[in-house]
Amino acid sequence: QVQLVESGGGLVQTGGSLRLSCAASGRTLNSMGWFRQAPGKERQFVAAITWSGSMTSYADSVKGRFTISRDNAKNTVYLQMNNLQPEDTAVYYCASARTRNIVVIRGRYDAWGQGTQVTVSS
Repeated sequence: QVQLVESGGGLVQTGGSLRLSCAASGRTLNSMGWFRQAPGKERQFVAAITWSGSMTSYADSVKGRFTISRDNAKNTVYLQMNNLQPEDTAVYYCASARTRNIVVIRGRYDAWGQGTQVTVSS
């Protein structure tokens, strides 16, 4: 079983940057992903990375602005978010999947963090 703890959220102005971190413990040789959920909306895919870090995938809405990375020595996954826009406002969740392949489907993730709030002011 894996435990996930996100950090790094906060309030930022339009065009600003934040870096989210997700510290994992337990079973950690997994592919990882970031999702987000805005009020009244479904949780949606943001980015994913394989266990090795060799493959990444992004939602079209964040391509070119967000970067997912991982440091397996620290059991930590990061989401660097640049040029943030008000529509990026949401609770961001880290997730883990029991596979070494890239995973973009929410239902294939079996462990979730508690979420961290990101608010972008206009």
